Order: sequence, then C-alpha cells, then structure tokens
Amino acid sequence: MKGICEHINEIAELKMPAELVCEECMKTDGTWVHLRTCQTCGTTLCCDSSPSKHMTKHFHQSEHPVVISAEPGEKWLWCYKDESFAEYE
Repeated sequence: MKGICEHINEIAELKMPAELVCEECMKTDGTWVHLRTCQTCGTTLCCDSSPSKHMTKHFHQSEHPVVISAEPGEKWLWCYKDESFAEYE
C-alpha cells in the first residue's frame, strides 16, 4: 500500500483474535474498553482507552509494532513505531 509504513506493508496475513478478551485483564479481574491484536505474536490486549493500556505496554516490552482492532466491524491496523494507520477490507 502506498503511503503506509513498512511495518504495516510487511503484514501478509492478519492474525485475528482467538477470543474477545484482554489476556492480561483476565488475570487480574481488570476491565477494558476496546481490544487490539498484535500482528507479530497474536496476543489480544486492551487499548489506551482502557485503564491498564496493556497493548501499549506490550509494544514497549516486545517492540512488536503493528496491531489490528479486535473490535467487530472495525478493520484497521496501527503501527506504534511509526504512528501509521491503515484500513483494510
């Protein structure tokens, strides 16, 4: 895709969430607002609108740059490293 960062362009096949839950919030009875799925390892965690912001923490710990929205009906990718956004069909 033209104008999209190299990390998003490298995604050949999307990793979809196995379950619509934040894996870390479930361990601590936490709550989440929206979910994101890491496109490197497939982990699904909560977004920055959620109290624990687990996906951003995951990015900082793992350096896995690209996530997709795991929310039904949302079809977009975000690259933390380049702050790049792209929609898909």
